[in-house]
Amino acid sequence: MSAGTSTLSARERLVFPLDVAHRETALELVDELHQEVGVFKVGKQLFVQAGPEIVRAIQDRGGEVFLDLKFHDIPKTTALASVEAARLGVKMFTLHASGGGEMMQAASEAVDAACRAEGLSRPILLAVTVLTSLSPEDLRSVGINCSIEEHVGRLARLACHSGMDGLVASPLEIERIREECGPQPRLVTPGVRPLAADWGDQKRVRTPEEAIFSGADFLVVGRPIRDAENPRHAARAVLQEIEAGVQRRGQKA
Repeated sequence: MSAGTSTLSARERLVFPLDVAHRETALELVDELHQEVGVFKVGKQLFVQAGPEIVRAIQDRGGEVFLDLKFHDIPKTTALASVEAARLGVKMFTLHASGGGEMMQAASEAVDAACRAEGLSRPILLAVTVLTSLSPEDLRSVGINCSIEEHVGRLARLACHSGMDGLVASPLEIERIREECGPQPRLVTPGVRPLAADWGDQKRVRTPEEAIFSGADFLVVGRPIRDAENPRHAARAVLQEIEAGVQRRGQKA
């Protein structure tokens, strides 16, 4: 865990993705889970369908928002989009590290300037390294011939040197990123599944306890909660695993 997140509660560490098609469905989930979930992730489908108002609606219900649009464009366009994300008051948002150092630096500098000038709370800028659904064969098919771990390490170093506050990466690369970038970057980890859950299309997976113990700060857990017979009970079970990971991490330190 990074030094800046060592005091977070289990609830503040749990991110629930609102991967649904309609505003009403998303807000029903927020109303049901807000006592267990600290951060709600808004991705492309919901944002395109519901627009920026979905962010404000979640915030009005007391939820923090992780805006997961994975910006990847020329530096100026990405910087302008990043400033608008900051103006929405989101807790964190994503950019693709593969967009390059100039793009990430432009976004970071533009957000810094806007937050100072407008009195905004600065969001956490997260660089996406390698999507958890990708296998080594997928990388080779697009001309990347090193291992996933090597590619993640390269992108992580670039992101940390380009003004990013944190990274999104598979739980299996947490240790590598900590070795490459140290304790400061905030790590947001998808590909997390409780032991009894279906792993679905995620190929590089760990349990919540293992991911937190390894050094993750925030965990994205969707299907095991959303598809459970009782989503609130399922979320509470994840919180217990997170707390176990935090305790183990503290004992190790």
